Amino acid sequence: MEINNSRKNKKKICIIGAGPAGLSAAYILTKNNFKVDVYETSNHAGGMARTIELWDQMVDMGPHRFFSSDPRVNNLWLEIVKKDYEMVKRTTRIFYKNKFFHYPIRPLNALMNLGFLESVHCAISYFLAKLKRKNYKSNTFEAWVIDRFGRRLFEIFFKSYSEKLWGLKCSELDSDFAAQRIKKLSLFEAIKTAILGNNFKHKTLVDEFAYPKYGTGMVYERMAAYVSENGNKILYNKKVLSIKNKNKKFSISVDNNNEIIYDTVISTMPITSLINHLNAPENVKNSAKNLKFRNTILVFIKLDNCDPFPDQWIYIHSQELLTGRITNFKNWVPNINKGKSDTILCLEYWCNNEDKIWNESNEYLISLAKKELLHTKLINLHQFISGEVVKIPKCYPIYKSNYKEHLKPIQNYLSKIYNLLVIGRYGSFKYNNQDHSILMGLLAADNLINNNNHNLWELNSDYEYQESSRITSTGLQK
Repeated sequence: MEINNSRKNKKKICIIGAGPAGLSAAYILTKNNFKVDVYETSNHAGGMARTIELWDQMVDMGPHRFFSSDPRVNNLWLEIVKKDYEMVKRTTRIFYKNKFFHYPIRPLNALMNLGFLESVHCAISYFLAKLKRKNYKSNTFEAWVIDRFGRRLFEIFFKSYSEKLWGLKCSELDSDFAAQRIKKLSLFEAIKTAILGNNFKHKTLVDEFAYPKYGTGMVYERMAAYVSENGNKILYNKKVLSIKNKNKKFSISVDNNNEIIYDTVISTMPITSLINHLNAPENVKNSAKNLKFRNTILVFIKLDNCDPFPDQWIYIHSQELLTGRITNFKNWVPNINKGKSDTILCLEYWCNNEDKIWNESNEYLISLAKKELLHTKLINLHQFISGEVVKIPKCYPIYKSNYKEHLKPIQNYLSKIYNLLVIGRYGSFKYNNQDHSILMGLLAADNLINNNNHNLWELNSDYEYQESSRITSTGLQK
């Protein structure tokens, strides 16, 4: 993206949310001399991609790897991070029926863990799915995966984890989740990757990624610092209460009820909240009521002087365990551990507001996490020192099978509001990774700086760009 520093711009822009998308937009707009105010309801930058200090170490809100093949995103990331990153050799596995499966899949490891008869069952199931494919409509997550892997592999490697994450049966989950996250991946490609190596890796299977030396939140803290140091404001602990649109201007009411006038609003707040703040028509409000977000509970466990497993994270596919993923922060980069011998693990639990676990006490949740860790046999009881809990509401937009029917009238309504741009995971109701949200911020800024007309609604997390690049230990490589 070309940066235009030749003119001062008097337009005043409001950005709601200091996550990856909002801060990327704020950073680029600040570089181009736009007047920007950023309102953030919490007291920190980075949203879910923030880094916090815990027990004198640094941890993220779960595993946040960075990988992109888009040179625009990579160039910005490197501009911010500079040389303060390392390339991490990815090690991840799947825990299923008390056994660990390498991910990406390794045929010999899978064969040994599954056993001969189960492996034959998987193979027969796969070929039966291939025979049925011509008459198979992949409009649900379950159908999409079975179409490409067969029913048995779906039941082993997809069903339990996905249902934990979304709180829905896979037959009730839209195929968009699969199309965005495991697009073009098939059993054949997974095996080809295992045999032929790196040059044939699918994006979801990359075995090396860039990671900032001081946690993933470092990227967004530096963006926020640049915005603040160059004449713009990031206002923390500020909740937007209403947004009035009149005569192509916006009147924003913040938590002190003072109204401030802006020419443009870039919103990353949950799209359901945005609709209520705008006082949208009843039919649009009713559509918004049918869109739901999934919550996350993070239970951090401190272990005494040990490194219980070599993975950065492990996917938990066992139905008897409630946790869906376990992260080991000792296996990312040395800086975040600050030379400590203790290890911090993070267990993730996903739930809705009405679920009992969301309202459980911290003591209960720490006890549950400890019990489940012991079940995996990754740790011994005597290694446990302490625990902490972080609850994050509205983390993941739920792709229920009919969600697009409710999202479409909302998109139509918001698209007609002049100079309102809606971006980010929350704002656009898309299951973005960091790179997708950064790109949304870049393109939103480009629309304002250069009067371009990028359709941000069409930018999904399965986008493809005509150029490609990747970050290596020496910088950007095309």
